[in-house]
Amino acid sequence: MLEVKFYDSVDDSLLKFAVIISQSNGKWVFCKHKERDTYEVPGGHREDGENILETAKRELQEETGAVKFDIKPICVYSVTGKTRVNNTGEETFGLLCFAEITEFAKELHSEMEKVVLMDKLPENWTYPLIQLKLIEKYLQMKIFVDDTL
Repeated sequence: MLEVKFYDSVDDSLLKFAVIISQSNGKWVFCKHKERDTYEVPGGHREDGENILETAKRELQEETGAVKFDIKPICVYSVTGKTRVNNTGEETFGLLCFAEITEFAKELHSEMEKVVLMDKLPENWTYPLIQLKLIEKYLQMKIFVDDTL
């Protein structure tokens, strides 16, 4: 069983991931990995010495091909339980961001097969127990995010 929690902040050293809920022209932006038949929100691991917001920007660019975007932190989240990227099940922390993408590169150079713009949320998620909760949190916070973009 996975548990997702939200925090206003935690010590920066605990932040290991960045996840970026994204939209472009009013549509949701999702990625489809080359090795999976599911859709996911852009995101990934923080590299050594990297600022967590830089992680978010880098992952957004790598996974969606975004070249012009506005990105804002929303909150800190944590996931407790075993996942594909956490085999210990210990609580891991990440930064949840929102990005409005205004321009994409012509082609992707990553592990993603394609980027899809959708009017509605997909039904086949890579991490359904995590990603739906992150999007729910974004929708709750949306009024505050919109005011800052």
